[in-house]
Amino acid sequence: MSLNFRKRTLTLLAVAAAALLIAVPALAQETVKIGFFAPITGPAAADGASAQHAVELAVKEVNAAGGIKGKKVELIVYDDRLNPQEAVAIANKLIERDQVIGVVSGSYSGPTRVTAPIFAKAGFPMVAGYAVHPDVTKAGESNFRNGFLGEVEGAAAGEYAVKVLRTKNPAVIYMDNDFGREISAGFIKRAEKLGAKVVAKQVYKFPGEKDFRPYLTRIKDAKPDLIFAAGYYNEAALIVRQAKELGITVQIMGEEGFDSPKFIELAGKDAEGVIIATNLDRDDPRPMVQNFLKNYKQAYNIDPDMVGASSYDAFVILVRAIEKAGTDRSAIVKALLETKDYDGLTGKISRFVKGEVIKPVQIQIVKDGKFRRHGVVDNLEIITPPVQ
Repeated sequence: MSLNFRKRTLTLLAVAAAALLIAVPALAQETVKIGFFAPITGPAAADGASAQHAVELAVKEVNAAGGIKGKKVELIVYDDRLNPQEAVAIANKLIERDQVIGVVSGSYSGPTRVTAPIFAKAGFPMVAGYAVHPDVTKAGESNFRNGFLGEVEGAAAGEYAVKVLRTKNPAVIYMDNDFGREISAGFIKRAEKLGAKVVAKQVYKFPGEKDFRPYLTRIKDAKPDLIFAAGYYNEAALIVRQAKELGITVQIMGEEGFDSPKFIELAGKDAEGVIIATNLDRDDPRPMVQNFLKNYKQAYNIDPDMVGASSYDAFVILVRAIEKAGTDRSAIVKALLETKDYDGLTGKISRFVKGEVIKPVQIQIVKDGKFRRHGVVDNLEIITPPVQ
């Protein structure tokens, strides 16, 4: 092979390589990458599956309608297994390797709050579906929450318990984690402000607690007229079943952790009559809500829950901001801050205040094995999140 031929060949290869390098960014821009993480396996797998399925349903709908300005949405999915350490690794992958435009958390407070500072430092817009801990939004202005701050949801439950359910002497039982502490503290603070006297407070370990009888026996001895319980669907089912076994007949009130088909499945007939504060009204007559309930059931053969609806809303809120602002992350954050009067599955969002949502809290009751409307808390004093 002649020297000149070799030179010409090397030149052609260099030109081809340069052309390929130029083409790669262009190909990368053919889709809009959005990151997503949830506990798809592990102790909260039912909730993780619900969040993933709802967001994937939203992705299909957005893409079927033409995507974002003609570009398809590509969802980058990770399983955090309800493990904060795993979530930290995921956040770094989404930023450094996947280079997503924004992120939706379909996870709990533990994984979401540890990733919040990472996304905030990098300026990545992140919308949490339902994590309740205040650190999620305190980490930085690029972090938003579609679900309720734990203090807000707990306060709404306390408001409803005193003013509508007429409790004067409630008892409280809650899990010893971010979720349980935040929700129960909000309930106690509001109930006591309205004149109720909390007659018993019981804290149980998480994960792992399965025998709630000792806690419930102490509660029974305190003679409450209502029990407010904070836990996820597994713990919730055990609490209501074991309460019935002990002959406890007072009203049990829960929160969004109860809001799962798994709770009703596991608790069976003992779920009947349980009232919860949550983020989804199944009896909302708006077509978008009823279509979601129908489409989700058709797609996955299970009823949707607040985890799925909240994650769906979080995704759509982020998509709307990208449609408005383009792919510049700081512009997306600005667009999220400017969100006003958005009709979501989980209610009308009037606006965000430092990343925190303002919208009504829904109250549901289990009736004939289904969640049904019982009421709503829309008192601005309650649903306006405290911000520092």
